[in-house]
Amino acid sequence: MDEGLDLVEVNPMAKPPVCKIMDYGKFKYDEKKKQNEAKKKQVVVQLKEVKLRPRTEEHDYLVKIGKIREFLQEANKARVTVMFRGREITHRELGQAVLTRVIEDTREVAVIESAPRMEGRQMFMILAPNPKMLQRQRDQAKAKAEAAAKAALSGEAPAPVAAAPVAPPPPAPPGEPSGGGAPPATA
Repeated sequence: MDEGLDLVEVNPMAKPPVCKIMDYGKFKYDEKKKQNEAKKKQVVVQLKEVKLRPRTEEHDYLVKIGKIREFLQEANKARVTVMFRGREITHRELGQAVLTRVIEDTREVAVIESAPRMEGRQMFMILAPNPKMLQRQRDQAKAKAEAAAKAALSGEAPAPVAAAPVAPPPPAPPGEPSGGGAPPATA
């Protein structure tokens, strides 16, 4: 062991056990790096919550559906909760109808992980991202990356993204100056 090497048991479960002569400190360092790399590639799924009421108005409902879709497209799970206040609890069918509508409106991006159920004064369900939608997103991202790599290899610049057209300012109402500066001086 004059060269600073150690006898390390690599696989104790093998018959006979496998040992190597190596630098143990470097071996531990490399193992730690491999674990950190594996952690980087790991996807952490979060559970995001959206709260509704049995009588949520149409626009508010649409905004919340948009947020649910956004959460699911980010590969997170969504917990949809219908909160009952006061005497609303006697009409559980209204909460069930809201959750059924959510299921219908998110059918292409979500699958039901946990069916609707009551817990105290709340009815909730959990939606998970649709695996087909996630695969489609991965395929699109892969195709986009391949196109960018191909363009970089061939020396071409990637296709520019078209900027949104800028709308001209609205016309000034009659009787007001259109220049936008100070109002005209009166004598």
